[in-house]
Amino acid sequence: MQSQNIQVTPYAIDQEAIRRAEHLIRKHIRRTPVLELEGSDFGLNGSALVLKLELLQHSGSFKARGAFTNLLMRKVPTVGVVAASGGNHGAAVAFAAMKLTIPAKIFVPTVCSPAKMDRIRGYGADLVITGERYADALAASKAWTQESGALPIHAYDQPETLLGQGTVGLELEGQAPPLDTLLVAVGGGGLIGGIAAWYCGRTRVIGVEPEAAPTLYRALEAGRPVDAEAGGVAADSLAPRRVGELMFPIAQKYVERVLLVPDAAILRAQAALWDVLRVVAEPGGAAALAVLLSGGYKPQPGERVGVLVCGGNTTAVDFTLLSKPDCSAK
Repeated sequence: MQSQNIQVTPYAIDQEAIRRAEHLIRKHIRRTPVLELEGSDFGLNGSALVLKLELLQHSGSFKARGAFTNLLMRKVPTVGVVAASGGNHGAAVAFAAMKLTIPAKIFVPTVCSPAKMDRIRGYGADLVITGERYADALAASKAWTQESGALPIHAYDQPETLLGQGTVGLELEGQAPPLDTLLVAVGGGGLIGGIAAWYCGRTRVIGVEPEAAPTLYRALEAGRPVDAEAGGVAADSLAPRRVGELMFPIAQKYVERVLLVPDAAILRAQAALWDVLRVVAEPGGAAALAVLLSGGYKPQPGERVGVLVCGGNTTAVDFTLLSKPDCSAK
């Protein structure tokens, strides 16, 4: 498929550019649902919750938005594209490449979950497993770019990626009455950077990171992106070691603060999403809710709090059970 090759500069990550990106990718992505709840459903009193269920997006996460934006805005060589990923970005690029009939090679580290590896393979991409962390996969993907001439699709530090992820904010604002606060999980920062660029201060945007992977937290402390710890239960989606250079000035201007949550709180939030809503989120997808349920963020009475449930690529069903005889009639 011929790419439209629209020129985008790092200085055009704003509302108008996000609108153009949304118009371009609209037919390729899902308008994911919003669920409005009383905080009491999760044991929180006096507040209203608005959950944006982006885990229902194509490929299982918001990443499909940035993937399609890259493939449709940039000139793709015949050799195709290459991406490094903890899992979700790779699945999204593989899905978008499959839909647009573009070859894709995806590098992931060993920390990538089997569910995400299966998605990438299922979409027909060439999957390469290398190294222990995202940084290792990124280094390998750069080497392949030099060798092959494939177009690199960065998971978060790319203008088109930020614009695509910013369409989450555009879509959410049109779906729900105005929010006072929006809680967004942070890995490399593409999602919160794009969303913050969309809202540009009109809604309080707060980042949420695992204590074991405080990338934006450390960057804001230092005044620049720096290496941080890269571990924890959500390491396959929220542990790239450092945030992107492009999103950082946006975060400095429009992200109010970053809150950290322990792994145990993330796992409890996963369980709560299932117990209360029958929603299956991966650890990174449950991180934003975790800061609420753990008391890391305490809403004011009457506050409308948005929570982005951003990914659901986890193994939810034991498929081995499906091969056992049906005993229900006995």
